[in-house]
Amino acid sequence: MKADKSLATYRQLRNQPLWRLLAADTGPTVLALLQTHLYDNERSLPASILHERIERDLEQLRNRGEDWPQTAQLYVARWLADGYLERRFPPGSQEEEYELATSTVDAIRYVAGLVRPHNAATESRLSLVIGALTKLADDTDADKSRRVARLRVEQARIEREIADIEHGTFQVLPETAALERTREIIALADNLASDFRRVRDQFEQLNRELRERIMDNDGSRGEVLDAMFAGIDVIGESEAGRTFSAFWRLLTDPVQSASLDDALDQLMSRNYVAALDAEERRFLLRLTRTLLDQGSMVHDVLQSFARSLKHFVQSREFMEQRRLNQLLRKAQRAALALKDEIKATEALQYTLPLTSSRLASLSQWVLHDPALQALPDQMAEGEATPIDLSMIGELVSQSEIDFRTLEENLRNVLALRSQASIGDILLEFPASQGLGSVLGLLALGARHGIVAEQYETVAWIGGDGVARKASIPLIYFLREKQT
Repeated sequence: MKADKSLATYRQLRNQPLWRLLAADTGPTVLALLQTHLYDNERSLPASILHERIERDLEQLRNRGEDWPQTAQLYVARWLADGYLERRFPPGSQEEEYELATSTVDAIRYVAGLVRPHNAATESRLSLVIGALTKLADDTDADKSRRVARLRVEQARIEREIADIEHGTFQVLPETAALERTREIIALADNLASDFRRVRDQFEQLNRELRERIMDNDGSRGEVLDAMFAGIDVIGESEAGRTFSAFWRLLTDPVQSASLDDALDQLMSRNYVAALDAEERRFLLRLTRTLLDQGSMVHDVLQSFARSLKHFVQSREFMEQRRLNQLLRKAQRAALALKDEIKATEALQYTLPLTSSRLASLSQWVLHDPALQALPDQMAEGEATPIDLSMIGELVSQSEIDFRTLEENLRNVLALRSQASIGDILLEFPASQGLGSVLGLLALGARHGIVAEQYETVAWIGGDGVARKASIPLIYFLREKQT
């Protein structure tokens, strides 16, 4: 029977998430909820926000008489287990985030295509096919004379078109054809943006396959290990890695990026763009950012997988995992060897101690109340901390203090009075370096001043704008001693 191969393929696809979602009784509701929250506006959401929004929609469905008895958390967990959603924990995030699986995106696109089907055999799609085939034929032609002849014909056509434009006989694309072509471009670009998700899935599958190859290799060094120890980026050098790297270089090329931005700016200034709906205009405005965001996400995943795989190999973690796999396979072989000798219902007379942990309900936890640890009275202002002169010398030697300015300030103050303390100098010239100015004056006083057996309190403004003060030895500078 010739249909056997197709039948086997379709039965296998019937168990895939895409087909199961479309065939499920609750498929329309699930598609609508996921499309609304994780496709139309945002492509990923933190778990708490997604649960809240789904719960709000489920409440509206219950009010209409539909049967959705469980909570949003349980439904989201079920969709995750069914493969409709993917869960990730981005670096620096405080909670996990959800996004649509690739199969769910394909299901949404398929249903959207049924709602708004393409017009059959449109002119823009036909011209796109003809143009792509013509360019493919030209780029694969190895005959030099034919390629030169085609370029000369194209040159003559361009010159004629330039002459027609200069004489004012050029034609502008009609609005109907322009709208049709714009919508084809939007559909193509939208598919391109969604292809990034498939590329990311390919990298994840490749990462798993490489780790399995490392684990299954019983030898001291295998193909993957040899490449890793030689410093080769196995994921980046794979077919998917090279393809994406080439695409990423094209997307981030300054010339190509500038051309794309300029073309979008000119397109949005055309009058016929007003005939597009709001969603289509918004997609065109965000096209560059969408491509860069999706590409950057895949690029980060690629780099992360490459680094983690290298660390997995170079840190020798694979040896521990390989040893664990060997022990598991040994236990499986021992069990298979005994399966014919010991029945499943036979008592073994063997006690296996199991580890356990103490479980407690979250409802038993009590939130921390900072007010319980607050002091009964208001915080009192503490006494100024005395500063030891022996410590001053060590601090001054480790800092860069503007002694030239401090000495000039000291001379200016002593020009008006016969003696002055550090506090008097700071009143005339506030500490520009904060504590550094105070330490500098103390150092000068230790060398040139007279230290009294008393203390005085000085104040200054720190670099953070906070007023501070300290109790320092009372040191007098004399005009006679300075001269």
